[in-house]
Amino acid sequence: MSAPVSGARTAAAFERARAEGRAALVGYLPAAFPDVEGSIAALRTMVDAGCDVIEVGLPYSDPVMDGPTIQRAVQQALDGGFRVDDLFRVVEAVAETGTPTLVMTSWNPVERRGVERFAQQLDDAGGAGLITPDIIPEFALEWIAAADARDLDKVFLVAPSSTDERIATTTAQCRGFVYATGIMGVTGTTQATAEGVAPLIARTRATTDLPVGVGVGVSTGAQAAALSEHADAIIVGTAFVRTLLDHADDRDAGLAALRTLTEELARGVRRA
Repeated sequence: MSAPVSGARTAAAFERARAEGRAALVGYLPAAFPDVEGSIAALRTMVDAGCDVIEVGLPYSDPVMDGPTIQRAVQQALDGGFRVDDLFRVVEAVAETGTPTLVMTSWNPVERRGVERFAQQLDDAGGAGLITPDIIPEFALEWIAAADARDLDKVFLVAPSSTDERIATTTAQCRGFVYATGIMGVTGTTQATAEGVAPLIARTRATTDLPVGVGVGVSTGAQAAALSEHADAIIVGTAFVRTLLDHADDRDAGLAALRTLTEELARGVRRA
């Protein structure tokens, strides 16, 4: 890895979007899908086409939220020889654009590498922070301390099933934004609706001034526009992954389709 880069944090991206009277667009792809250089090219295309924040997934053999589409992409990365160091190569290449770049990961790979080591490598790569879907703050004290020491964002999840008390204890430990899962279940299987997520967003906002991003099930510009009436950020993953899978035999065509989809979603968050 080259010399450390200065990483942008997500707060600045949310402030810019708010100043423009819109939600932020957050885009996700797994690292090393379809391969390391391919994922860098894809993520930079998404940045250029309108993503305000990037999530880089850490491919892992025991997924938590991943539906079948993302599982397929993750397996391709693993079959291609993905290593955790590849993740930081991707993060650094995307962070160099000045776009806040977070890592979305199951907790086990972080723990296996060592929390302090992982946090330092993420910081050195210019990463903004971690999104940790399968651990609650009470069991992430070592990560919270490591993140606080480096001013890294800590993004924990709330769900429709979360009690008001659980939402409050979760948001109290978040920095950057709060990730609200629009539906119960894995990614890419059901579309979130504005009516469905509005109560969770309201309950979350009652506990924090942090931005609230909605993920799971967003795939079109029209849906992004509708959800932007309620959320501070629209998080899209499966639709981006599916676009690349649909063009697996033609990388240039895949990048072109990815650009078109990103531009549609970016127009959606602005339409609201």
